[in-house]
Amino acid sequence: MTVLPDDGLSLAAEFPDATHEQWQRLVEGVLRKSGKEVSGEAAEDALSTPIEDGLTTRPLYTAPPDRAVIDTGFPGFAPFVRGGRPEGTTANGWDVRQRLAGTDPVRVNEAALADLENGVTSLWLTVGRHGLPIEGLARALDGVYLDLAPITLDAGAQYAEAARALLRLFTESAVAPEAARASLGADPLGHEARTGEAVDAADAVELAVEAAAGWPGVRALTVDALPYHEAGGSAAEELGLSLATGVAYLRALTEAGLSTEAALGQLEFRYAATADQFLTIAKLRAARRLWARIAEASGAPEAGAQLQHAVTSPVMMTRRDPWVNMLRTTVACMAAGVGGADAVTVLPFDNELGLPDAFARRISRNTSTILLEESHLARVIDPAGGSYYVERLTDELAHAAWGFFQTLEKAGGQAAALRSGLVAERLAATWAARSKKLAKRREPITGVSEFPLLSEKPVVREPAPAVPTGGLPRVRRDEAYEALRARSDAHLAATGARPRIFLAALGPAAAHTARATFASNLFQAGGIEPVHVPVSVDPTTAAEAYAASGADGMAVLCSSDTLYEEQAAAVSEALRAAGATTVFLAGRPGTAETSVDEYVFAGCDAVAVLSSVLDRMGVPS
Repeated sequence: MTVLPDDGLSLAAEFPDATHEQWQRLVEGVLRKSGKEVSGEAAEDALSTPIEDGLTTRPLYTAPPDRAVIDTGFPGFAPFVRGGRPEGTTANGWDVRQRLAGTDPVRVNEAALADLENGVTSLWLTVGRHGLPIEGLARALDGVYLDLAPITLDAGAQYAEAARALLRLFTESAVAPEAARASLGADPLGHEARTGEAVDAADAVELAVEAAAGWPGVRALTVDALPYHEAGGSAAEELGLSLATGVAYLRALTEAGLSTEAALGQLEFRYAATADQFLTIAKLRAARRLWARIAEASGAPEAGAQLQHAVTSPVMMTRRDPWVNMLRTTVACMAAGVGGADAVTVLPFDNELGLPDAFARRISRNTSTILLEESHLARVIDPAGGSYYVERLTDELAHAAWGFFQTLEKAGGQAAALRSGLVAERLAATWAARSKKLAKRREPITGVSEFPLLSEKPVVREPAPAVPTGGLPRVRRDEAYEALRARSDAHLAATGARPRIFLAALGPAAAHTARATFASNLFQAGGIEPVHVPVSVDPTTAAEAYAASGADGMAVLCSSDTLYEEQAAAVSEALRAAGATTVFLAGRPGTAETSVDEYVFAGCDAVAVLSSVLDRMGVPS
């Protein structure tokens, strides 16, 4: 019998220490097999992924050679990277904040009570011109225990009127000022970003002064970064713009006579949480670090704990195959919780289709419940802390955001940067670069640009109230593909059939499966139905199958490079004789010397190709 040494868990004691250089040499060997002759740092670079803001995700993160680590402090202490409160969310979890955007006070009330009875801990109400009428606020909150359920308002230009109505409701409901919990949602600069309409901030300052003096649990101003995220901004741009907005409000409040500590206590920050979990975690941690630096520079370092409200990204939500949004929002919610958000709103999966139904709201609130109660995500404060990757990404993102914040300050501050067009131009450039990745499917959208389902039944919802417009645009990742699918839908409604393309699979399944699957996904992303030949084909059977397929003048060959050399020219000629006006080949140009007209391949501009194909099929735009 083998006797184990009684020296604790020294499980790696007999293994020699490996070095970074040794790992790189192993990587070199793997890359060499794929035809890439690179060595050292270049080998590691070959496996790295550039992301937005000039940052790069490396394939491996380890402790730096000098073992130096970034000082992130402790939760509840500056620089608040690890959390704004010493207990984090370990006591009760994060605040599960449900958004209600309806206009009928009775229906909003029914939804609010159902949500609060089933796990939601606070309510976020869209009030005013684009939501619930302000005069209906009391009815909408009838039966809600206002001393237990915090209320967050989003009223745009009508923030002062809505805030007064809520404060009056507290008084009429005999809620003691010290028991009231609310975010009044005043955000003049955010409203200007949304609408292009400048709003006087005097009322916001007055509300903040009043709240600081008599409503200790009420915050008057919200620094909402969602308008910049929804306009296509990157994580660093979202952070930089939130800092510039927060600084503008901080200046206004201190000029009105509030102490720096009191002014800091009047701000709540709202950020987007995406399905990029590590970037979301790093963004929330970096946001707290950056705001702590501003508080320090303002003379109140211990008051710089940023109160954060994370909202699952509307940009990532899709209208096609909306059920996949449940998966996206689950990952985003997890990232927001791990990142230390104080409150999290999971937007319902059907949010982009209209007013969410009861099932969708149930799933959204239960997402937090599962993560809190079954996955125990809030048991540990900052569970990602100490990860070499997360710490480095947090640090790099913070530096990128601070650089953009300085650019905004040099331009005269947030208001001046909005009005000069600096913000719009910067975000438009970022979105244009990202749009190219989306068009080339380098950033895949499951259910839309990858693995679409043309036979899916549409999910129909009651129209939601119109959203504010006139300022920065609202973008969606699926917008280019949605336009293509809408053309296909119109064609289906008019003719009874979708536009069709013929897929000619050459040779055995092993030769054509990969490229046939690629081509099928590609064309379905544009609403074009692929008609497959059930067996491998030769020129004669290809022509017969094409003639019977109902294809709209288009065909695509799918096979291996070897079979392209042997058969592609003859099959292309037969397809043209049968009526095909354009023959594609699934593979890069130069794959084979053939008589095909065009190529489709990984990295091609799928949106441009699909739009052109629909045009040539006579499908109206």
